[in-house]
Amino acid sequence: MEPLEWKRIFQDEAKSLHFGHTWQMEFDDTITPDRPNPGWEQYIRNTSARFRCTLCGRSWPSNRVLVTFHMQLIHIVGTVKVRALRQNCKRCTNAPMVKPSVESYNIKVLMENLMEKIKIKCYKEKRGPSNKPFRSQEVKSPHEPDHCEACKMGICTKE
Repeated sequence: MEPLEWKRIFQDEAKSLHFGHTWQMEFDDTITPDRPNPGWEQYIRNTSARFRCTLCGRSWPSNRVLVTFHMQLIHIVGTVKVRALRQNCKRCTNAPMVKPSVESYNIKVLMENLMEKIKIKCYKEKRGPSNKPFRSQEVKSPHEPDHCEACKMGICTKE
């Protein structure tokens, strides 16, 4: 993952939120999907990304990359914690789980959708359903549940 690019796009999109409020985003690999801490709201979204094995260098695309956001607004300061779930190489024995590399367009889509969820969940705005679709990658092999962190947690979206 490219934290600086994620944060830059997040800050750009956060300008659409309540004037005078400050929002920050942090990466947190300890947050658990479907179990936000008390007082936190959650948004989980699927996207497309590429992975690269740190052992053999093999690269593969996936259209089942789960990204979890936990968000909280206290007075005028909002925090979003983000965790993108990992995959590992099917060719290497004991390959470590690696984080996805998400293209800029799909980061922007994630952030636009996240802002809609913040408006609904943190500002209690009434908004219609809107989930802008991500740009898919051409994937030639089936999804491998044994190599997907979200599958192992039992939360992989079988879209």
